[in-house]
Amino acid sequence: MAMILGVGNTLLKDEGIGIHLLNFIQALNPQWQAEDGIEMLDGGTLSFDLLSSIRADQNLIVLDAINLKQAPGTVYCLHDQAMDEFLSQPGKSVHEVSLLDLFDMSRLVEQLPEKRALIGIQPDSIDWGSDLTPIVEKALPEAAAQIKRLLEQWGAIDLSNKTAAINEKPNRRERVL
Repeated sequence: MAMILGVGNTLLKDEGIGIHLLNFIQALNPQWQAEDGIEMLDGGTLSFDLLSSIRADQNLIVLDAINLKQAPGTVYCLHDQAMDEFLSQPGKSVHEVSLLDLFDMSRLVEQLPEKRALIGIQPDSIDWGSDLTPIVEKALPEAAAQIKRLLEQWGAIDLSNKTAAINEKPNRRERVL
């Protein structure tokens, strides 16, 4: 069982990466929700209302724009404690309620998932506009492949008898931290 939580503001170009990536994987893998127990949630720009959706008995993958001062379109995967450490650094969230705030509240009510990851893409532009920049849009298949690998590693999906819909071509910019 896993939740994939896309966050971001789709009115600000690449700031909406998490939502665009969520829509991308939903289009490629509609069977995940029904057959594999994968819950996909559009978290918008985050709010404490999401607290009731996060449960300790599920794996959690958060999709968002993250700034690690790398080339635009670079995909990152931060796991568990590394994710928490990254989120605790000042200025890492542009949202009103940060992921760290949401995770702290989840810890307080003993609902923080043990297995969690942040799939982030380095944005190129956070200006007004509803479309991703071309370089960030090109990174969506790479990020989707990271999501699929995580779900397989965690045992949330079994693709041994299925045809994978996600392009698994490796990319030199991909980084796992």
